Amino acid sequence: MKAIRIHEFGGPEVMKLEEVERPVPAADEILVKVYASGVNPVDWVVRNGGNDFLKPYLTLPMTLGWDAAGIVEETGSEVTELKKGDEVYGIPNFPGSNGSYAEYCAAKASQFSVKPKSISFNEAAGVPLVGLVAWTGIFELGKLQAGQRILIHGASGGVGSFAVQFAKAKGAYVIGTASVGNLDYLKQIGADEVIDYRSQKFEDLLQDIDLVFDASPLRDNNDRMKSVGVLKSGGILVSVNVDFPFDETVLEALKKKNAKGELLYAQMNHREWLTEIAQLIDKGKVKVTISKVYPLEQVAEAHRESETFHVRGKLVLEIKKEDGRA
Repeated sequence: MKAIRIHEFGGPEVMKLEEVERPVPAADEILVKVYASGVNPVDWVVRNGGNDFLKPYLTLPMTLGWDAAGIVEETGSEVTELKKGDEVYGIPNFPGSNGSYAEYCAAKASQFSVKPKSISFNEAAGVPLVGLVAWTGIFELGKLQAGQRILIHGASGGVGSFAVQFAKAKGAYVIGTASVGNLDYLKQIGADEVIDYRSQKFEDLLQDIDLVFDASPLRDNNDRMKSVGVLKSGGILVSVNVDFPFDETVLEALKKKNAKGELLYAQMNHREWLTEIAQLIDKGKVKVTISKVYPLEQVAEAHRESETFHVRGKLVLEIKKEDGRA
């Protein structure tokens, strides 16, 4: 099978299209014929050698990619929830060496669910990783409830745009920060208020926020202090940047507010969450925004685009056409 492999860490040029053996699923795994793979910032972070959190888990050579949509080709002996022929979407074993930039990938069955029926494989591949990060951040860690107020930083990105829609679908009041060119987009996907982070100071405009969900790539504890400042007593600050711990100043500020700070270590074994997300998509409550679709051979261009941090929604690699043609 064809796969994008790396044998060394480095820039986009280290990714090579190779012929490799098709993986064999373990007893608790499925083998997925991959039609599309999402492209995420973590892909090129790993390609570059990872961060302090990821480095201990990385081994070479590896196939990159941690979003997959496709059709179940085989099931392991212990798998009962999915069967051959099911159209699925989910997360390959992360951060293992058998990723989704390939014609087939083997992965834990618990990390996949039946894909939304109303969208294509390309669209479905844009959902799992960022969708689960957003879901974990706002519901599992952030404890968001209907009627509460949530501030989402980086609201127009892959994670942020799902967080906006999930929060709105659950009845929260949603405020999003983004650049001026993305403010109308945030309103279209459900934000109640939008803030241009370049020209407006959210810390002067907001107070009594129940949850701040920081999906921005910015790593700055001074900005975290501003987020703590707008929280209500007992509020929660959740950051996706697990490689950038809260410093003592932020921790002390949280303590004074009786607030909680959480770093988001994404939990992948949640088929029920993928199933619920699929239901929201099929009901029209959540839309998948795909910025651009690249053929597998243009993976380097996709990575360069992702590294600009100016992608609205998701980038996707198309591995097979919907009619089955490679």
